[in-house]
Amino acid sequence: MSQQDLLFLVMIGIGLSAVTVFAVQLLRKPKHDDKGAWYEGPWDDDDKPRGPRQ
Repeated sequence: MSQQDLLFLVMIGIGLSAVTVFAVQLLRKPKHDDKGAWYEGPWDDDDKPRGPRQ
């Protein structure tokens, strides 16, 4: 087995693993929790009062 054959096999392995990870990310069901979407973070809670509680 030459170096080119080994390089080809490594590149095929990397490509297959990348496609597999991509497919799993697309096919995975989204989590259903009480959190909002990825862009709805704690910075959206600006209407809550800040500072020490009394």
